Amino acid sequence: MLVVGSLNADLVVKSPRFPQPGETISGEDLKIIPGGKGANQAVAAARQGVDVTMIGRVGSDNFGAFLVENLKSNRVDTSHVLADDSATGTAIIVVDANGQNSIVLSPGANGKVSPADVDSASFLNSKLILLQLEIPTPTVLRAAQKAREHGMTVLLNPAPAKPLPAELLAIVDILIPNESELALLTGLPVTDVASTETAAKEILKQGVKTVIVTLGSKGALLVTDTQVMRVDTYQVDAVDTTAAGDAFIGGFAAKIIERRNWRAKRPTPTEIETAVRYGCACGALAATKFGAQPSLPTQTEVETFILHHS
Repeated sequence: MLVVGSLNADLVVKSPRFPQPGETISGEDLKIIPGGKGANQAVAAARQGVDVTMIGRVGSDNFGAFLVENLKSNRVDTSHVLADDSATGTAIIVVDANGQNSIVLSPGANGKVSPADVDSASFLNSKLILLQLEIPTPTVLRAAQKAREHGMTVLLNPAPAKPLPAELLAIVDILIPNESELALLTGLPVTDVASTETAAKEILKQGVKTVIVTLGSKGALLVTDTQVMRVDTYQVDAVDTTAAGDAFIGGFAAKIIERRNWRAKRPTPTEIETAVRYGCACGALAATKFGAQPSLPTQTEVETFILHHS
């Protein structure tokens, strides 16, 4: 699997609640944790036993070295993670007493990940590419185009939400937005299951083959041209939801990689449903631990969790 995306140093602080505008409140337990949607999803997939190569950029600073070493320790190939004179991407994350989070992101070197970086990497022997939107959109488009040229499955997590060119959506096999991202992409209200389904079907009209809308504690909604299915998640006591979505996506992608018939153009409905259920377990487990990458479960942890909650 190839992951083209962001690497961030997450500065995470716990707070009883989110501050109001102009308000200062006390927090505690400040931690510096490896993050970034791209890196999170790469580690999430690697911990499920998948071979993962990361394409991205960091700064030539302590944060950058820290992030690269962390990827290596999680068996992610970093030969295409470049260092330049920009600052490493940084996220300021406040986690409240309910485990919900608020994030401010400074992209730094992530803003310099370029189509040339993509073209310099080998796409041979990779079955799936995993993309997000914390790097420039032209780079995401080039990565998707090159993946399509090599017959790979293109999976896009459209986060953070932004308008996307039609030529990108037309070559996406699997789109995984949350409710707010889906609303922004379609311009339609997304307030309940029915409106979520309607908006997802609008995305299908633009060429996307499968839309999976993550619904937080309510699970996920799977929508294709032949299938609509609500998949419940596992109920857990949430500590920090920062990486729950990334855990879901990495786990889902890892399960799709396992599909037996890669000569078929698309995963079967059963393969997709199985992968969604597995992703839900990964996301639920991640929400029970503090921090982004430290919360991402291993394959053994996920399989044990599913066994005990079946």
